[in-house]
Amino acid sequence: MSTTTAPERSDPPATETDERISSSGRFTKVLRRPEIGAMAGALVIFLFFALRTDSFFEPAGASTWIFNASTIGIMAVAVSLLMIGGEFDLSAGAMIGTTGLTTGILMTEYDLNVWLSILISLVLALAIGALNGSLVMWTKLPSFIVTLGTFFVLQGVNLAVTKILIGKVSVTGLQDAAGYFDGKQIFGSFVNIDMGWVPWLEENDVKTTLTLYAATFWFVAVTAVATWVLLRSRAGNWIFAVGGAQVSARQVGVPVFKAKVGLFMTTAFAGWLVGMLGLFKTTTVQSTTGVGDEFIFIICAVVGGCLLTGGYGSAIGAAFGGLIYGMVQQGIPQAGWDNDWLYAFLGVMLLGAVLVNNWVKTRAESMR
Repeated sequence: MSTTTAPERSDPPATETDERISSSGRFTKVLRRPEIGAMAGALVIFLFFALRTDSFFEPAGASTWIFNASTIGIMAVAVSLLMIGGEFDLSAGAMIGTTGLTTGILMTEYDLNVWLSILISLVLALAIGALNGSLVMWTKLPSFIVTLGTFFVLQGVNLAVTKILIGKVSVTGLQDAAGYFDGKQIFGSFVNIDMGWVPWLEENDVKTTLTLYAATFWFVAVTAVATWVLLRSRAGNWIFAVGGAQVSARQVGVPVFKAKVGLFMTTAFAGWLVGMLGLFKTTTVQSTTGVGDEFIFIICAVVGGCLLTGGYGSAIGAAFGGLIYGMVQQGIPQAGWDNDWLYAFLGVMLLGAVLVNNWVKTRAESMR
């Protein structure tokens, strides 16, 4: 009689995990988001000035820094898209003055229809943006050089042409021009929100009205659209591709010329929008309006997580970068400090943001 021995069971071989499909921890995924540093920074700065000053958190004080943050944030978001695409635009600040002066002169000196004046300045801005992008692509020169030249041209034209046309260096009295209030409804209006329901405001006998200008609603809309384009559209893939690896992007069929020119036109559009927001709110614009702000836009984009080398960044992060600048700009004088320290603070913030972004990116890569 023979017996049958059951075969020995062997332990199944250990499953090897393909690193290409390995899952990352939730914390690592969060760290990889470029806007995380800016969000944390905005929260810290908000709490600091809210606790350090009496007026920062009050509705009247908050209305001021929210408006400033909105105009800077609009430009920072547009500049962040351009930086992700691997380029810079140093003419973005002067563009604000150019478009504001164009609209203001056409309305006050030539009695042109408000909407036609706004349309002409928009076409002018888009044409300059397209020219910037085309020159960068045709000449292969760094965008830093091309747009620096455009910056000086616009600065000179804003001063010289304005003096030739109206004999002074600023446009004033826009409120007396026909159609001004029509334009103000879109670019210069505001809403008042009663914050009287906050108990401590009434106890301290302060004004309880929070004023939100049209710039804030434009800021939210621009940030939402830019985020959607970056994360949910084919154009977003093109932007990351041309900024990270332009040669490879061209080889796989990405329309590099169209993408780059479109990004410069987007920055020019943002300059036009901020020019209109400022013009219809203050009813005045000067030939020096916006000059020097181009570096602030870049700082806000870098603080928001954009790399100077391109191919990486976030529109939401740039929006938080603008929010940080707006809070610091108003928080310093409200805290009783010398406002001359603002640019020193910005320089430190820029270096800190670059170091933190590089550290976070390196650490996230090592945790894969």
